[in-house]
This record gives sequence, structure tokens and C-alpha cells, in this order.
Amino acid sequence: MDQSQLPIQFDNLPTASLDAVREGLLDLFCQLAYQEGDFVLSSGQKSSYYINGKQVTLHPQGALAMGRLLCAMLPSDTSAVAGLTLGADPIVSAVSVVSAYENKPVYALIIRKEAKGHGTMAYIEGPQLEPGAKVVVLEDVVTTGQSALKAVTRLQEAGYHVEEIISLVDRQQGGAELYAEKGLKFEALFNIEDLKTRTSQLKKGNS
Repeated sequence: MDQSQLPIQFDNLPTASLDAVREGLLDLFCQLAYQEGDFVLSSGQKSSYYINGKQVTLHPQGALAMGRLLCAMLPSDTSAVAGLTLGADPIVSAVSVVSAYENKPVYALIIRKEAKGHGTMAYIEGPQLEPGAKVVVLEDVVTTGQSALKAVTRLQEAGYHVEEIISLVDRQQGGAELYAEKGLKFEALFNIEDLKTRTSQLKKGNS
């Protein structure tokens, strides 16, 4: 997609209303990340569609849009945002940068899937925070919910306070229920029906 094809809501993205930014980000997901076909997910499940979130989270306008929207969703006492590598890496980075511009800085933490094999042997990359610091876990796409839950566990083991997970997209395949069982709050910017409905509208508009 070239710049001339960006969603019209992305005009003046740094200062646009959050409603307009959300509409634009949804269009980006539909145009760049959502695909229909036969796929096998990381969970092993088969699916008739696939969401490649990195097509949006690594997109310059996509990164700024999600940074603004997610910053607005964070509790005021959030010290850091964190997520399991690789999917969450660009998300936590974007949110941290945007938070600095909004004079409400939060740190970014990246959770390794395996402990580093040298040096500190750490699972968590990023600044060392005070014990009990409030951390919100971010995810690009939630299916069963296991990936973000691994991040929660590592953060809690490190002494941080984690009670919330925020995802860009919820596939509505068990993740929300898993988090509820664990006593975690869960929010998503979009669910799969949002993407399917908007994709259908965009296809009709282009036909």
C-alpha cells in the first residue's frame, strides 16, 4: 500500500481524534493483515483466515496509531508495558515512544521465550523496575491466550504487579475466557467480527 492509499482517517494522525485513529487502524488491519484461505495457526488449530499483525505493527502509521490508542487505554499508574517476543516487540516500543510524547512515560519490556544463554541469563529485557511496579501486557493477536499468559507469569515471577492484558485483535477463540479464569482483565481494540465486517465493506466499496 502506498501513501496515497492510506485510510483517509490517517490525515493528521498525530492530532486526529482517537475515534478517527481507531477507524484508520481497523482499515489497515483489513487491508494489510487480514487474509482468507486455509491456514494452520501457531496453536496448531486450522483456520479459514489469518491475521498477520506485524504488517500493521511494523507499519509507520500503524505503529503511531496503535501507540496512541493503547496509551489511552493504560491505567494512569502503569509503569511499563510488556509482551512476549516477537509479536509484542513493536507494540511495546511504539506505546513507550508515544507515551513520552504525551508526557506520561511508560517503559517497554520484552519477554524472551527462553532465558538468555549468556550474561544475566534473563527472561526480561528492559529497565529494572521497582518491585511491585504495575505492568500491562500487550499482544498483537489473541487466540487461545497462552502467549500473553507466559509473559504475565514471567513478570509476576520477577516481582511485578500484572493484572491486565490488552490485545490489538481478539480472535475470540478462548483467550478472554482463559484470562478471566486467571483473574486478569482483558481488553482488545478489535475482535474478529470487526475485521470481517469491515473487510466486507471495503470489498463492496472497491467493486
